[in-house]
Amino acid sequence: MLKDTPEEWRVTATATPFTGKKTSVRTDEVVMPDGTTSTRDYQVHPGSVAVLALDDEDRVLVLRQYRHPVRHKLWEIPAGLLDIPGENPLHAAQRELYEEAHVKADDWRVLTDVYTTPGGCDEAVRIFLARGVAEAEGERFEVAEEEADMELARVPLADLVRGALVGDLHNNCLVVGVLALHAALTGEGLDALRPAESPWPARPFTA
Repeated sequence: MLKDTPEEWRVTATATPFTGKKTSVRTDEVVMPDGTTSTRDYQVHPGSVAVLALDDEDRVLVLRQYRHPVRHKLWEIPAGLLDIPGENPLHAAQRELYEEAHVKADDWRVLTDVYTTPGGCDEAVRIFLARGVAEAEGERFEVAEEEADMELARVPLADLVRGALVGDLHNNCLVVGVLALHAALTGEGLDALRPAESPWPARPFTA
């Protein structure tokens, strides 16, 4: 079976030419296999979580949000940053589902783990499957900036799979999530998915 393996080539020099609010840019001089060195620029990212929330009618909760770098409004699944180093990703996912959709869920599994753009960014994302979905109690979280303009919908899984394959849907976590869920449903089943608090070597966490 194929499996990705950790490896780290020697870095002879490093610099951080830009530091932003949540991410930064790092420049490393990396020793290549032939002994030469090459410069690699990449974004340093805290990591993210995303939630594919599936209701009893096999509909997925999706949000439509403006994304300035690509100049598009994209349909996405709820997602957000790991705000604290070592944060439990399940807790972060539950927070994002509540804040973005005012929803809670009583059954959580790991759907899949991905590196979003490993050629230029070290962002790792854990995508959860959440079932037993219901409206959350209490007041709604107050949103701002791009999130203030978000639309929310519940869309049949089959429609999202079709949208991804014909090129109508482009958000990384949505596309990966719905195709992974489709594969799980037509394969070994949802009970074969990993438990929600499974280890995540890309972003180790505490309980």
